[in-house]
Amino acid sequence: MKRLLIFDLDGTLLDSLEDLADSANHVLASHGFPIHPVDAYRYFVGDGMPTLIRRILPDGYKAGLMHETCLREFKAYYDIHMYDKTTVYPGVKEVLEELQRRGIKIAVATNKAQFAVEPLMTDFFPTVTFSALIGQREGVPVKPDPQIVYDILAATNCTQEETFYLGDTAVDMQTAHRAGIEAIGLLWGYRTREELEGEHAEHIIAAPHEILDLL
Repeated sequence: MKRLLIFDLDGTLLDSLEDLADSANHVLASHGFPIHPVDAYRYFVGDGMPTLIRRILPDGYKAGLMHETCLREFKAYYDIHMYDKTTVYPGVKEVLEELQRRGIKIAVATNKAQFAVEPLMTDFFPTVTFSALIGQREGVPVKPDPQIVYDILAATNCTQEETFYLGDTAVDMQTAHRAGIEAIGLLWGYRTREELEGEHAEHIIAAPHEILDLL
């Protein structure tokens, strides 16, 4: 019996790719650097904002002062524009509400910066009560390190056996397995079935309502 479902955020609950890409490209353009197509950001995002900035900067600028400057500018711009084009994936809200109705705890574990996590969840899911919302925090390693999952298990008083972890990337599957949790790979996000299968996801589903079939 599962008592807790831990969700990734970007590419899992919210389609935020365009806002992330637009914010990153704005920073690049402001420094005269080449910008990237939105679709390329499917593979740039997912490992935290510092890594995102490192990936998009030209060679020779991926560290040091330029990286720090662009990271700061990205956070400031994204904080203002993170609602411009972001949407909830179809069916996600209804499934979260049904999980809540069944008494199953819901949590979010994401490499998105903590400052953005709670506002986004509150605004896009006003009818859902989350047991934990944890993003990238200073001094805490990002996924696939399992610490974020351990923190959620402690906060919810649930065990690994009582928990599913759901996400759309290899990092999510690695995080689940390192934490000793059964992983559900999601095909509506940013990556491919092949990536999820390569990380040995226990389940792979194509639509949110299929989550309920696994409980």
